[in-house]
Amino acid sequence: MIGWTHVDDHFIDGAWVPSTGSERIGIIDPATEEMWGSVPAATRDDLDAAVAAARRAFDSGPWPGLRPSERADVLRRIADAIEKRAEPLAITNTRENGSPISETGGAAANAAAIFRYFASLAPELEREDVRPFPSGIGETLVRREAIGVCALIAPWNFPINLVAIKLAPALLAGCATVIKPAEATPLSIRFVVEAAAEAGVPPGVVNLVTGTGLTGDALVRHPGVDKVAFTGSTDVGRRIAAACGELLRPVTLELGGKSAAIVLDDVDLDHFSQALIRSCMRNTGQTCYISTRILASDTRYDEIVDRVTRTIAAAPQGDPFDPDTVFGPVATRRQFETVSGFIESARAEGARVTTGGRARTDRPGFFIEPTVLADVTPQMRVAREEIFGPVVTVQRYGDVDEAIRIANATDFGLGGIVFSSDPHKAQTVAERIDTGSVGINFFASNHAAPFGGRHDSGLGVEYGVEGLAQYITYKSIHRRTPA
Repeated sequence: MIGWTHVDDHFIDGAWVPSTGSERIGIIDPATEEMWGSVPAATRDDLDAAVAAARRAFDSGPWPGLRPSERADVLRRIADAIEKRAEPLAITNTRENGSPISETGGAAANAAAIFRYFASLAPELEREDVRPFPSGIGETLVRREAIGVCALIAPWNFPINLVAIKLAPALLAGCATVIKPAEATPLSIRFVVEAAAEAGVPPGVVNLVTGTGLTGDALVRHPGVDKVAFTGSTDVGRRIAAACGELLRPVTLELGGKSAAIVLDDVDLDHFSQALIRSCMRNTGQTCYISTRILASDTRYDEIVDRVTRTIAAAPQGDPFDPDTVFGPVATRRQFETVSGFIESARAEGARVTTGGRARTDRPGFFIEPTVLADVTPQMRVAREEIFGPVVTVQRYGDVDEAIRIANATDFGLGGIVFSSDPHKAQTVAERIDTGSVGINFFASNHAAPFGGRHDSGLGVEYGVEGLAQYITYKSIHRRTPA
């Protein structure tokens, strides 16, 4: 199966349709700095056509009228079709954003699992929900109906799964969709769109347009859109929230994070080392929920700094297509400059670089050495702002209460971890962390459990029955009970 490189079309109303404009967006391989692909920037006419197709599919097409179990059968076929495309999807994803192939190689399987999980929730939509009036005068039939045409806007760090987690529940609910991928990663998602078409999704139910942030903004504000789901930066999320508030348009926002890993004194350092990169520096540090602030007690601080430093320094960085590579490049030149600026600010403010700390000059590409910053204080910029690159900080704490205060002293609230050999103690600490998700001795998202942030980390949730509810609107039908 051959992947795409230079394309001229969008997916609208069940077909690949040439763009009506001439502006193009180049795709840069972050490991080589070579432009290897390009896509069209959607015009207003392209966007109108995509939304109109979705509007027709929702208002008069067959999809919303199918039983949820029938839509679930299609979701399972989508999952099968995505898995067939696993290899070219992974290769394209890695060329787009530099994520190691060890990461992208699992993208198709994870996306397929998301579709299968939401297919399993069809009975949730089909069950009868009748609620008696507390006064006894009647009953209410509660209907769960599709919310309408949904704009699905995804970021560049996980371009497949962060679409799948929106598309799967939207489709099960009976919605129609317009997908707008990130500017840097517009090609890999075509495999998912192709899989949906192969699986029998009716024309207009899934549409795809490519473009810049201006395209995303126009989609958010389009009068034919009923709901917006966005994953990305907090700054952009604020603008989307403002627009949706003005329009009284439902919105789900999964935004940034600055999560903390509290390392308790009884930690098993061998287990901590094994979980460290996946939990604190996954995908070259370009993961929203990872715990990039490691909090270590005074009594074990030097020991933990040493263990973090040795673990990070030993992890291979290089060609993202090498299956042994752990750290690849950062995804874009802009991100390269941002991360470099954070490291320089840390040095200027007195942080100690224990490994890394420099851009790679021995090869092309946007490579920054995996970096550990010790002696970081809460006031430093690297302790307060999301870096989104291969950088972790280590901060001291005196007692557990101080560790929790430091963990919670952030504008964000997305993830977090407690490392301890005592599950009960870890659970007690986890309960006090002000965040949407907390792991004990590891971190992972569970398709069946809600994932969402507090504060500047977002609005609403994804995953679980709660994620499905984001694409549903409720109707209460009140009726008298027979005498």
